[in-house]
Amino acid sequence: MQYILAMGVSLLLAAFVMPVVMKLAIKLQFTDKPTKRKQHKKETPLCGGVVIYIGFFVSYFLFIKSENPQQHQQQIVVFISATLILLIGLIDDYYKTRLKEFPIFPRLVVQLLAAILVFNAGIGFMGFTNPFTGEFVVLSKTIQFFLTITWIFGVTTVINWSDGMDGLAGGISLISAITFFAAAIILKQNISALTSIMLVGAILGFLYYNRYPAKVFMGDSGANLLGFILSITALDGAFKQATVLSLFIPILALAVPIFDNLFVIFKRFSEGKPVYQADRSQIHFRLEEKGFTPKQVVNYIMIISLIFSAFSIILLLTKI
Repeated sequence: MQYILAMGVSLLLAAFVMPVVMKLAIKLQFTDKPTKRKQHKKETPLCGGVVIYIGFFVSYFLFIKSENPQQHQQQIVVFISATLILLIGLIDDYYKTRLKEFPIFPRLVVQLLAAILVFNAGIGFMGFTNPFTGEFVVLSKTIQFFLTITWIFGVTTVINWSDGMDGLAGGISLISAITFFAAAIILKQNISALTSIMLVGAILGFLYYNRYPAKVFMGDSGANLLGFILSITALDGAFKQATVLSLFIPILALAVPIFDNLFVIFKRFSEGKPVYQADRSQIHFRLEEKGFTPKQVVNYIMIISLIFSAFSIILLLTKI
């Protein structure tokens, strides 16, 4: 019942707050304009990230009760770090509404700062269980730091880069959040399960308006926020358990954006292009060029993501 309530609050908040924020965004001209690369037909509000943020964190503070001072500190740090991610994303989105490009360096600095804050609060990849002895192997602080920052920064980036079609980044994030919820239930991790299910609710509330043809976009603020929260949920959930099987869950759940964007990075690098230079290299653009409609592209990628996610849960259940 607690899970249903947590999801319900985040979903309803996102669904009912969205029209109000959309009207405000239109009034302030905080909208994404059509360009050669962005082929939507009319100006679209870029406020989805704000609504996801509201829906998720209201539920987050209502339903997650800190059991000790460290847990309370982690909760506050997650909120502050996610707020930083949202704000730098909103600045980036503001530049886009004026058909300008926001510099990469400030974004990198803020994203790295947010990741470091999370690590310093005690949320990170600390080690793994030796499958032969059953002992937990604690990694050195340097390796813990490197793996944690790389994971948070990487997932934040790949979700952002996947936001290229109506419902796509939201759909990928939804499947990942559902997978993390299922894994948390199996691993008996109540806080991770709550975090995942309230994220599911916030995404569903957003997707109601973002499905094709989209009435609102999440923007860089929303895509970065979703990636950031997903990365932390994995660190405090499946990665925290750190068994051989649980390590595969986040990677398989996010397999499509992770491996597609590794391909994109390699392609841009091999062609001598800047890694962060936007183009049409991602899988959704490649499928569109092959004749798929936007709906078909999103459905195709969702099916692949679902198969990978289902496989990760089957592995966990069967303990192969």
